[in-house]
Amino acid sequence: MSKDLSKAKSPTTAGALLVGRMSGEDRRQQLIQVAIRLFSQKGFRGTTTKEIAQAAKINEAMIFRHFATKEDLYSAILDYKACTEGPVDPRELVAEAVKRKDDRAVFEGLAYAALQHHERDTDFHRLLLYSALEGHQLADMFWERNIREFYEFLGKYIQERQRDGAFRDIEPRIVVRAFIGMIIHHSLNNSLWDKHRRLLDVTNECAAREFTNILLRGIAVAPSRYENGKRASTIRGFKKKQRR
Repeated sequence: MSKDLSKAKSPTTAGALLVGRMSGEDRRQQLIQVAIRLFSQKGFRGTTTKEIAQAAKINEAMIFRHFATKEDLYSAILDYKACTEGPVDPRELVAEAVKRKDDRAVFEGLAYAALQHHERDTDFHRLLLYSALEGHQLADMFWERNIREFYEFLGKYIQERQRDGAFRDIEPRIVVRAFIGMIIHHSLNNSLWDKHRRLLDVTNECAAREFTNILLRGIAVAPSRYENGKRASTIRGFKKKQRR
């Protein structure tokens, strides 16, 4: 962003104070949404507070009333996504499956939820990519709040299943990284390079199932127990080949 918000002056004119008729909370949420859209299109270095204000049709000083510092704005973006648009906490999503030690339900449920979220919210996906590529602090904030916690949660489950003798003795963090890698790579292909699904046209449900199959066959002591009757023939691309 072009300015350090902490150094910005408060609005001093009546016109600046009376811009728009939104409530304070509505205005705050509008600014967050506009910031997300612009950051995802132009990155953080390419987006100024002036552009955010113009897109929101307000005086630039209005931004500083809601976000005293740039850190406040970035934190608000993460809070907004987590509270209003983000996926359900993965620990809550698969809590029952974890208690049952239903490995397929745990991994497939997490994969499907992540794929659905990435498909619905491509702007936030792009924003996170920009933040990582630009070395932006939002990337670190997201890592600490989301990714690190996910590694710890799923890593503990994998360790427990290793103690049960169900999973091979593999570093849990490598397993988690392999699992996340399949999901993220698939989502990036769909949102950036293969938007029209010319290379692979598959539902999120099918992708989650097949990614889980691949993972469990690699880490399970007895992989045959995880086989199910639904096969990759549901993928349209495979069906087309079969008709030729």
